Amino acid sequence: MNTNTLPTDELKKYGIINEDLSFSNKLNADDIRKFLGGYTIVADNDKSRATFQLTDNNTQLKVIFLERDKSISELLKNSKSKIEYADVQDVTDSIVAKFSFEKKAFIFDQETNKVVEFDFIKNGRELTAIIADKKDVDELNRYMAELLKLKFFLQDKIVQFPEIRKESTNNLNIVSKEFNTVAGITERQNHSQKQEKLSVQLNINDRDVYQDANLISEQNQEQDEGIQKSRGFRR
Repeated sequence: MNTNTLPTDELKKYGIINEDLSFSNKLNADDIRKFLGGYTIVADNDKSRATFQLTDNNTQLKVIFLERDKSISELLKNSKSKIEYADVQDVTDSIVAKFSFEKKAFIFDQETNKVVEFDFIKNGRELTAIIADKKDVDELNRYMAELLKLKFFLQDKIVQFPEIRKESTNNLNIVSKEFNTVAGITERQNHSQKQEKLSVQLNINDRDVYQDANLISEQNQEQDEGIQKSRGFRR
């Protein structure tokens, strides 16, 4: 690994290193080690996000600017009470922005007391499993609606940008698979709820059950009266 040819001017420009070439105190030793090893540094500010990555044997700095439809503070706050979804678009340049669109989910992890970010494509299976585990039909429907938005976008992207058809098709297949999985889970849960509701209605409208209930009620009443009478007799 060559660290002597770092793009110092670019790194200074974005505050990753200081004028004396030391790394920013916002980065710990592990952050620096990973960054020099090819990992990406992510900086969030309101609705904006910037990512920084060293390339070409640490001689070039790749910078990507992203824009969310919600601020990071809003996402962190609201995700503590419900799953939050956000659309992210690459605004590094106008050409890329036309076909760059990501969808994220922000979920509060009670065990670590932290908000975890999930990408619909990169973390699709894990995200679906987490949401399905909640057994909440409303939440599943919300997730399905977000998957559907991403699915439509990818379908349009394949038509408009055939030069990246393979990548877009792969992503579309991932999203479609997760959508079908969630749709199946939702259908089973809705069917189960309908069966439970029907069972309750049948019990209420069952004449024999109703008569048995009245009979039991009358018997209990007679027993109560008998107890009261015997107590009166003792007096």
